[in-house]
Amino acid sequence: MKTKIKLHDGIVGAAIATSVMLGATVNPLWLYVAGGIGALMVSSAFTGFCPVYFILHKVMPGGAADHVER
Repeated sequence: MKTKIKLHDGIVGAAIATSVMLGATVNPLWLYVAGGIGALMVSSAFTGFCPVYFILHKVMPGGAADHVER
């Protein structure tokens, strides 16, 4: 379970960092990607659905406790 959490954090962190770097250097419109990821993270706190965890569960099937308890 910790592997999925670490992968999730790494994927989301890399996406946000990349978006902010592109927003600062290429085009400020890239900051909408970081904002969208942030909004998705907030909504997943209430709904319990996270697309990254959904994909990780398909790629790395685990036991019954392979998601974070909410």
